[in-house]
Amino acid sequence: MSQDRKPDTRPAIILAVVALACVAATLAPPLAQWASYHDFADQRRILGIPNFLDVASSIAILIAGGLGLLKGNAIAADRALRPTYLVFFASIGLIGIGSVYYHLAPSNGTLVWDRIPMAMAFMAFMALVIGEFISSRTGAILLLPLVVLGFLSVGFWHLTELQGHGDLRPYALVQFLPLLLVPLIMLLYRARLVDNRYLLGVLACVLLAKAAELLDRPIYEITGIISGHTVKHLASALGAYCVYLWLRQRHNRVTPSEIR
Repeated sequence: MSQDRKPDTRPAIILAVVALACVAATLAPPLAQWASYHDFADQRRILGIPNFLDVASSIAILIAGGLGLLKGNAIAADRALRPTYLVFFASIGLIGIGSVYYHLAPSNGTLVWDRIPMAMAFMAFMALVIGEFISSRTGAILLLPLVVLGFLSVGFWHLTELQGHGDLRPYALVQFLPLLLVPLIMLLYRARLVDNRYLLGVLACVLLAKAAELLDRPIYEITGIISGHTVKHLASALGAYCVYLWLRQRHNRVTPSEIR
């Protein structure tokens, strides 16, 4: 008689991390949008366009999303994950459009249209990582609920802002939880491709974007040319392009037997 297989504890570990993060976010005090958020370091008006470099660098994000939309469906080897990749790249393109709109006139009202596609992109990215490492079917099933949660996190923040007590906790959870879960999934599961350098590149770009956003003014004071927020946009565009390269690598190497 063959020995019983040991139970797979990996899903429980992932769910435990999600649960702990949700509990921590719930117990934390409400996180309001700080008043100085819209006071970016580089506010130069060039060619009549306010905040020119922040506006112009947003176009790089739009281009990265457009590239994925144009090429993604053709090179996605796993049909089950094609909608996930397309939603991700569409969200990236919308980030570029929303970012242009926001930086032309920064305010909480315009920021909503930048953050909605951003939250959707984070959740679509989470779904595609689940699809690539755990199960393409699971990733496809989770796409819609995850994207809806991303949308609702921004809606919650916006509604609480209108009521005078803004709360960013759900949106912060949507942004930072994938940064915990993606490395954890990479450690627990084996991807269909051994070479995950492009996925590591995505994580590096996200971390660079976050650091540059926090160091907006110091970077501008040091360079005198480019601000941290502009660097954030360029790093975000590069991260989206790394996802495209990761997808192209899958297309070049995946075999039908690896699609699950």
